[in-house]
Amino acid sequence: MSVQNAGMTEQIPTLSLRDVDDERFVRDLGAAYENYGFVIITDHGIPQPLIDRFLELYKTFFAWPETDKHRYHIKGGGGARGYTPFGIETAKGSQHFDLKEFWHVGRELPVGHPYRHYMSDNVWISEIPGFKETCLEMFETFDLTGRRLLSAIARVLGLSPDFFEDKVQLGNSVLRVIHYPPMPPNPAESIRAGAHEDINVITLLLGAEEPGLQVLSRQGQWLSVNPASGSMVVNVGDMLQRLTNGMLRSTSHRVINPIRDRAQNARFSMPFFLHFNPDFPIAALPSCVGPGKPDPLPPILAEEYLQERLREIKLK
Repeated sequence: MSVQNAGMTEQIPTLSLRDVDDERFVRDLGAAYENYGFVIITDHGIPQPLIDRFLELYKTFFAWPETDKHRYHIKGGGGARGYTPFGIETAKGSQHFDLKEFWHVGRELPVGHPYRHYMSDNVWISEIPGFKETCLEMFETFDLTGRRLLSAIARVLGLSPDFFEDKVQLGNSVLRVIHYPPMPPNPAESIRAGAHEDINVITLLLGAEEPGLQVLSRQGQWLSVNPASGSMVVNVGDMLQRLTNGMLRSTSHRVINPIRDRAQNARFSMPFFLHFNPDFPIAALPSCVGPGKPDPLPPILAEEYLQERLREIKLK
């Protein structure tokens, strides 16, 4: 979980969500996000049997023939829901696509809800028993865990613990399941996921145990992040960085290609991209603006910002 940096070992901090109500947790979380933009969370409360059951669905799906998987790709849908094939998503500024395929599950809203036009209908696989029910259970569980963490982040910022509640409860959040296949014999210059920052408020990631995830430190060093089995990695996204005028960092990260014997290992990961409600105006908090602080970026609606960024990574 570390690299050598000028003779010292630098690590992404690890905190237990059991301590979320303690002031020390809040201080340590703030320090982690100011310094790294990342933290490892243990005792996150998502049951392992649910995780295993959920992942098994996708191991089944991703093993299907390409023609069968492509039936669940929504052409012109920007990858918002269902299947996105291998070789499409490209990190901003990169000339090479990522070596991955993935599936998106989003929030379910009732017919007639004013946010429906922001959020595409989910795609369900009837051939896999329990697919819809398990996906929705996992989405709701991730969403709840994210809101618990946002309560602590609000306290980091000196705000009421419920500050984020009415700003994310109907957010355009997305649960992604990524399959990184075994490496091809000659991957050229592509890597599993090129260096990028996340668009959203915070990202909650399960499945980072397989080596490959790296975070760029303030000193320009790539820190390897290999949490203990069952832990969660949670990082700041660009929306939260913008809201805090850079106080909390959205940090570049990547997934590098495995070497030697691990090159034939598939990698599965499950990031939950937690978003603001579509019509929430992202404007720098008053406490994060003032003398000695950067000039804030102009306000922008969460949905407008999301669409702008999706175009940059070739999902629009």
